[in-house]
Amino acid sequence: MTHSDLPPQENQTPNPPDPPVASAREDSDSDHPTQVMGLMIGTALMFIGFLNVFLSISGGFEINVVPFLIYFGGLAVWSNAAIETPIIRYGVMTIAVSLALALFQYGEVLFWHKQVVFWATIIIVMYFMFNEPKKPAA
Repeated sequence: MTHSDLPPQENQTPNPPDPPVASAREDSDSDHPTQVMGLMIGTALMFIGFLNVFLSISGGFEINVVPFLIYFGGLAVWSNAAIETPIIRYGVMTIAVSLALALFQYGEVLFWHKQVVFWATIIIVMYFMFNEPKKPAA
């Protein structure tokens, strides 16, 4: 007869159950405020840049590259805070910074540049409006 086959004695307690395992995002509470700040600042910068592009399209006046730098900088900040998959997060950040640097090097904003940013933003906003986020399993 082995030790495990014996009945528990009065002073012995059974092993407590293992605590539930939390994901990496849930473990650190210090990430949450910085994530919220990144979402707010990124969204605000994207809105400011988009507003300048939109008003220039509707008003017919020319703009320089600064609204695009603000827009793509906001996109990089927002994606760092919002996207959880690292390969997608850093891919979006790399594309945003590359486009900002390319426009800065080119030095001139053409009408089609404004149209691409305008319609891409409209499509992205529509995607997030109609895409319901997945609920975590309980």
